[in-house]
Amino acid sequence: MTDTLQERRDPPALLRRPPFRRYWSAQTVSLFGDQITLLAIPLLAVLAIGAGPAEMGYLTAAALAPNLIFSLPAGAWVDRYRHKRRLMIVADLGRAALLLAIPFLWWAGSLTLTILYAVAFATGTLSVLFEVAHSSLFASLVERTDYVRANSLVNGSRAMSYVAGPSLGGLLVQVFTAPFALVADAITFVASAGFLSRMIVAERRPSPAAEGGGMVAGMRFVLRSPVLRAILLGTSTLNLFNYIFAALFVLYVTTRLHVSPGLLGLIVGAGAVGGLVGAVLAERVTRGLGIGPALIAGMVVFPAPLILVPLAGGPWLLFVAEFVSALGVMLLDITAGSVQTAATPHERLSVVAGFQRTVNYGIRPIGAVLGGALGAAIGVRPALWIATVGALLGVLWVVFSPLRRMRELPA
Repeated sequence: MTDTLQERRDPPALLRRPPFRRYWSAQTVSLFGDQITLLAIPLLAVLAIGAGPAEMGYLTAAALAPNLIFSLPAGAWVDRYRHKRRLMIVADLGRAALLLAIPFLWWAGSLTLTILYAVAFATGTLSVLFEVAHSSLFASLVERTDYVRANSLVNGSRAMSYVAGPSLGGLLVQVFTAPFALVADAITFVASAGFLSRMIVAERRPSPAAEGGGMVAGMRFVLRSPVLRAILLGTSTLNLFNYIFAALFVLYVTTRLHVSPGLLGLIVGAGAVGGLVGAVLAERVTRGLGIGPALIAGMVVFPAPLILVPLAGGPWLLFVAEFVSALGVMLLDITAGSVQTAATPHERLSVVAGFQRTVNYGIRPIGAVLGGALGAAIGVRPALWIATVGALLGVLWVVFSPLRRMRELPA
């Protein structure tokens, strides 16, 4: 009995279970593939095709648009389809095939910006399918008592991909050139599909509620749930102001604080390391405070350190701000993801994930546009103050909800 309890307290013990280890491995290599794609395709557009600022904007929009267009309908459809693992494999292999086509088209002299836009949109669509399906597969694979541990491992991989993914992508482009770097990128998705294909997991059949539900039913469920509604409103408020901040951060630190590009890269890297630390500490914080108070702590620790940015007179406070803020992001993501999974019926997991993803991605461009407008109207530094203080208001949605007193994951 003691050994079993100790295993439950030990997050790596989950990796000794073959189904979860393969799921986690698939997630890890897929996340690295996403990071390589984010760097390699834009570099290809610039270096091989000569894309300008407008074309780069279109390319970015093509990659992000599927999150807004398809997250909710894809989630509703996935909930009615039993074989989530099969969908994830299809999404991985589809992304690999699309990326492999690019170097062949480039070699044949047929690669154009229009084709790149189409590939970015299609790979983004398949990524949406992969993401909304994995939340249901996660719940079929992981016991409720292990949600926080499992989310810590997956988010740790996410943080590691942020640290090493862009560096790996840049190295691949440097060694093999941008078109052929995408071959290595495609291999990561093939590897992810391979791990998933070797999993043995009893996926639940869709219930009659899923068959008779859909997008409207999923949205109604979230908005009627005191717990899920508080998380949605709190994170949406936080994200709105955080993207006001993000729109102005680089401009402020480079023009006002005269931070060089190389130093800025190190500062951002400190944030990625903070994310790794947050993933390691999340379970301990959750055990000590309870799941609800730990989520509230994440909603404070994420935005609060960014107040140091408009206060900063040099780079050192920026390092502290990025490191601690990223730690808070991981604590928030792990606890919020665990609560969302536990508070959602299995037949609604994908549509709820799709709704959350739609709102999350929809609020980002609004915040970015507001950030630019505020910076132009009142100045960059005052706008950063509004962004950092405003982001803290998101926690009020959660404080005045059942999450404040929630010690364990909800039934």
